[in-house]
Amino acid sequence: MKISTSIGATLAAATLACTFPAAAQTVKIGLISSYSGPGAAQGDQIDKGVKLYMKLNADKLPPGVKVELITRDDTGANGDVAKRVAQELIVRDKVQILTGVVWTPNMAAIAPLTAEAKVPFISANAAGAKVVGMSPYVARLSFTLCQSAYPLGQWASKKYKRAYTAVSDFAPGHEAEGCFIRGFKEGGGEVIGSVRIPLANPDFVPFMQRIKDAKPDALFAFNPAGKQATAMMKAYGDLGMDKANIKYLGTGDITTDEELQGMGDAALGVITVHHYSAAAERPANKAFVAAYKKEYGADLNPGFMVVGAWDAMDAIYTAIRVQGGKIDPDKTMEIIKQYKNANSPRGPVSVDPETRDVINPEYLREVRKVGGKLANVELETITNAIKDPLKEFEKKK
Repeated sequence: MKISTSIGATLAAATLACTFPAAAQTVKIGLISSYSGPGAAQGDQIDKGVKLYMKLNADKLPPGVKVELITRDDTGANGDVAKRVAQELIVRDKVQILTGVVWTPNMAAIAPLTAEAKVPFISANAAGAKVVGMSPYVARLSFTLCQSAYPLGQWASKKYKRAYTAVSDFAPGHEAEGCFIRGFKEGGGEVIGSVRIPLANPDFVPFMQRIKDAKPDALFAFNPAGKQATAMMKAYGDLGMDKANIKYLGTGDITTDEELQGMGDAALGVITVHHYSAAAERPANKAFVAAYKKEYGADLNPGFMVVGAWDAMDAIYTAIRVQGGKIDPDKTMEIIKQYKNANSPRGPVSVDPETRDVINPEYLREVRKVGGKLANVELETITNAIKDPLKEFEKKK
């Protein structure tokens, strides 16, 4: 019998298979996250998102199919460790799909292994634009920094004349910086200075003081979320930069939802462009936040890394379901490339079949107090679907 490789035929076969009793089988998923080190808070967000999705969506698996989750700690932004644990998952544990990963350098270290072993890797966070292109077996369901930084630059150019940029000194920071500057200058704005801050053990005060002394109208910032976001916000507040009329702008990483309550009133009025806010009024998001609070605590909010993990798992479960639990790596990637979900907590999300990268909505947000607590309030939808602008820029060269 000739077996068709089309997605339509695969869907039909999966439907037929579900009509009859199936032998129990297990799909092994390897989850690589930062469970220790400076990025442990971010890694915990990914872990929570994966496990919450699995708990609430077990009924979406084909009859007789189970998922076994095998977790590994990459200890933070450490490509060597990430590569080693990925090798263990592939060779020893024989996982069929990989997911997770907070850090772009770790994703870059893992990508070549996925091509060699033909193991699909569905990224739940790492936002560096170019790493998806390092292997045909990599796709991303999180975001890229340029998706938010470029439209923020365009918006800011209509409000402010002079800006200063301050970003963490690694690939995503460089991309965020470049995309904001491009959008800001296209709109007629002037960038009067830029600084890159060490990723490891940063002291934000000297950099922020330098920026304050330059007297820009606005500061554009990027850092890798978590405790660094709180530390940078604290420096902004302690130096009175808000009172000096320096508007704080950035990607959603600088006011991430799980850290926001610890930032204090210095965060009030901070403007970001991002694809997710726990305060969003979308029905799907309200249900998602309620489920998260029920599972992990009423005082906790899911951040964007939780949502990245949730959507990555939804794409993976879609691939499992379409194939009836029998995972073929090439079919899996074809299914992922066609993935769409109009009802994600973030809004409509899909994968660009050409690049295997995420297509996101983007929202203009402001930190306000809602019910006595800080929240990223969505003011307007900038776009319901934006591809990674960096890749679009490169096409035009």
